[in-house]
Amino acid sequence: MSGKAGTSDTSTISPSCDQASLAEAARIACSGVLNIRNGEQVLVITNPDQEVEIISRALYKAALDRGGVPVLVMQEKKTQFDFAEPSVIAAFRSRPEVVISVSAEKLGKDRTGIACPYEHNGEQWDHIFHLQLYGEKSCRSFWSPGVTLESFIRTVPIDYAELGRRCAAINGILSKAVSVRVTAPGGTDISVGLKGREAKADDGDFSRPGAGGNLPAGESFISPENGSSRGRIVFDGSISLHDRDIIIKEPIHCEVSDGFVAAVSAGKDAEALLETLNMAERDALEFEKAGKLPKGQGAVYAKNARNIGELGIGLNPKARITGSMLEDEKAFRTCHFAIGHNYDSDAPALIHLDGLVREPTIVAYMENGSGVTIEEAGEPVV
Repeated sequence: MSGKAGTSDTSTISPSCDQASLAEAARIACSGVLNIRNGEQVLVITNPDQEVEIISRALYKAALDRGGVPVLVMQEKKTQFDFAEPSVIAAFRSRPEVVISVSAEKLGKDRTGIACPYEHNGEQWDHIFHLQLYGEKSCRSFWSPGVTLESFIRTVPIDYAELGRRCAAINGILSKAVSVRVTAPGGTDISVGLKGREAKADDGDFSRPGAGGNLPAGESFISPENGSSRGRIVFDGSISLHDRDIIIKEPIHCEVSDGFVAAVSAGKDAEALLETLNMAERDALEFEKAGKLPKGQGAVYAKNARNIGELGIGLNPKARITGSMLEDEKAFRTCHFAIGHNYDSDAPALIHLDGLVREPTIVAYMENGSGVTIEEAGEPVV
């Protein structure tokens, strides 16, 4: 099933991204990462953008070779503020066991879910994909927004056992901690509360129902306790905007108070971030007026447009800062903070903007006041 016919095929791959290497990366994704089994329904969602379409077709073939029953669905490129096509949302209603999203930017929001959230076991979900993955746990998945051929081929074939060990060790520390302090040479100095929060791992093991994450994989991440983040973040790597990712040329200084970005410094890159934040605040209120958000939720989504929603630590040894956040946030010697919605579903927003901090020192503090250093000037300690 395809929303729009594509014309690309793997014969268009450049010499530096050969078909054999792509096929091997796709095989690893479908076998080692997802462990697709005979007869399983596999939904592959992509855009008619050359590189993501080529990758998606390789994944389609790899899923077929595993004995899966893949279906390829295409829609036009979507940004953080766009809705997925109705036919894409409808494809989820077939309840696939495996979902693969390889998009030029984003999958797209669920118009039905955001206007009237789905409920499961007392929790609400604003996207049918999140309902099935996190709520019902009826599928497993990976998603690769903005992935390139070169990055996919380079960063997918890694030692997943070692990545899993690193993620587990860091998650064990973060989940026990009551707070964490991050400092960096660029000027970052921020403390965030972690009480009641559980760290999550993007470790590349998405073989069980309810498991999912990015590919390339490689981070430990946690949602800060709401209202607890205080200090300064100086983004000096790359950052996501509503419609693109950029490598930062002039560091962006964000003053953080009571969990929210209170001020953003001047400069071209800072102004681009501020434009996205203002857009998210304004569109949240407009969405409510148009019936796209439940009554009373416009103000909530607008406020959380400046929420500090994530602290993540990059752990993929083959990742580097390229200007594509999918890979950038996995790079060694970096951490990232996200502005916008979090992963604990108690701070909804229209955006989730990841921004990198280089060479961080990360210290987690326990209930008894003792500190555990996770990274020292970008060097892993754990």
